[in-house]
Amino acid sequence: MALPPQFLEELRNRLTLSDVVMRRVRLQRAGREFRAPCPFHNEKTPSFYVNDQKGFFHCFGCGAHGDVIGFVMRQDNLSFMEAVELLAPDAGLTVPKASPQDRQRFEREKSLYDLVERAAKWFEAQLRAPVGRHGLAYLRGRGLDDDAMARFRLGFAPSDGAGLRAELVTAGYTEADMVEAGLFKRPDDGRAPFPFFRNRVLFPVTDRRGRVVAFGGRILEGDGPKYINSAENPLFHKGDILYGMSRARQAAADGKPVIVTEGYMDVIASVMAGFEGAVAPLGTALTETQIQALWKLAPEGQRVPILCFDGDNAGRRAAFRAVERILPLLIPDHSVRVAFMPEKEDPDSLIRGGGPAAFQAVLDRARPLTDVLWDMEAGARDLSQPDAQAGMQAALEAQLERIPDARVRNAYHRAFKDRLYQLGRPARTPFQGGAPFVRGQRPAAPAFPVARQWDKRFRAGAEIGSVRWRERLLLAVVLNHPTLFETLGETLAMISFATEGLERLRQALVERLFHDSGLDADGLRRHLSACGFAEELDETLGADLPSYARPEATLESARAGWQEVWLNSQELVFQTELREAERRLAEDPSEETLARLMALKREELIRRGHALDPEGEGA
Repeated sequence: MALPPQFLEELRNRLTLSDVVMRRVRLQRAGREFRAPCPFHNEKTPSFYVNDQKGFFHCFGCGAHGDVIGFVMRQDNLSFMEAVELLAPDAGLTVPKASPQDRQRFEREKSLYDLVERAAKWFEAQLRAPVGRHGLAYLRGRGLDDDAMARFRLGFAPSDGAGLRAELVTAGYTEADMVEAGLFKRPDDGRAPFPFFRNRVLFPVTDRRGRVVAFGGRILEGDGPKYINSAENPLFHKGDILYGMSRARQAAADGKPVIVTEGYMDVIASVMAGFEGAVAPLGTALTETQIQALWKLAPEGQRVPILCFDGDNAGRRAAFRAVERILPLLIPDHSVRVAFMPEKEDPDSLIRGGGPAAFQAVLDRARPLTDVLWDMEAGARDLSQPDAQAGMQAALEAQLERIPDARVRNAYHRAFKDRLYQLGRPARTPFQGGAPFVRGQRPAAPAFPVARQWDKRFRAGAEIGSVRWRERLLLAVVLNHPTLFETLGETLAMISFATEGLERLRQALVERLFHDSGLDADGLRRHLSACGFAEELDETLGADLPSYARPEATLESARAGWQEVWLNSQELVFQTELREAERRLAEDPSEETLARLMALKREELIRRGHALDPEGEGA
């Protein structure tokens, strides 16, 4: 709804910009202005200025600029109308309505908000009363302390609704009001309305602005579904709201990730563990409106929420359904990542059992949308077979046609073209001969060219994980078993990693073990940590490592696991082969060595989408 210019002008005139900013940012006087470190980007030297006379703020660092409405929109991650509605009471103004009907609807909604808020407070009180002792015991049994229960305003609905009815009638509300707000339900046989929530622990559901609009209820005993939500009403539309949305909005504005979990307890456990961007749909699959709401929570450039699903088949099916729903909504800089939970775990149980680090490890393994879509279409296909490869290409093209934005669709086409091309190439495996790595002797160039053969243990398309994941495994095995450097050192010394931090760690590890391969694991880690690689070591040696990469693995198991990862690391092998071709050309500048290098260079361009594909079509 368009607002009258006179109202907006009056709103700006009645508010002092520095007073509004000072509630959220610590300002210092700078002549006629105020200044502070910019709240919209990280900086040490203040470059954010507020000028009350001109009525605007400006940051000379990031260029943020605007008036009091614009500041609240940015700082609180609100829409224009939400910011105006938030500021109007401070200015002593009422937001004008366009018509008598709009005014009537606004007043009705305001009355319902007040009713639901009063009910929420009453439910909170019941949880602490004798009637709520079973609900309190249940919540404490789920690991929630008083702070968590108060923070999320948890409550209890007794079996008898007389107390709630009396509370609301005393406040001036009618039975019709209670029914419209979803707190009572009118039976079909004409009897008096009965309470919708009975003998349930209640989780208040808030809208984007933090106003209670509905409840979710968990039954404690008796018949009925385990969880129910308020019926839809003028304040509440289940497919539009996410549990925890108002808190996640501020967390996203602070740079924290938005994490989609399954239920109320998952959100509470996540937030109490420090993952304040956690939200959950209300018992249904994500809707298009909720997906759009997820993207709006985060600032521009950070709109990639993490969707958490169970790691079993049902969880994967749910993930695939979410992918199919998301594809038609994709636009530039909007996507998702997908994290699969360990078997029989959800965020609540995982955090209670393993702490925040266990959940963080799962989030760190979240996969991009391209990977999940690839797995979704790969299914049970044997991608070593040409007909299956053709079927895979057709399936992917059909999915990508559902993306309406041409820029995004073309980017996905380029990403999958490279992976489809790799299916048709034999996997490279390193030459298995050669002498072991000798301590004190610098590694010589490996005796390539690389043998080309299919590795039956790893069919193309059945990847262990991302390039970064495979690089971690190659390092972790040697970090936990340095004696393997005697046999693996030559290969590890000659490859290059794509991940910058892991590449530096690889170089430092090779350099140290080249001079002293007798180091044990503890001594090696201490040395690398002292050299400034503590963060890279923590990442590499995380709790999510497979069994063969852990310290307790046998040398035989660790060596076999390392070799399997290496055999599956086609890009690393390719880069090693490319470096070997460059070395050979430098030593022997013949037409044969030049042709070999040029062929590899052309293949590198194709991998990056900068050259013609094998069929001669433009990239």
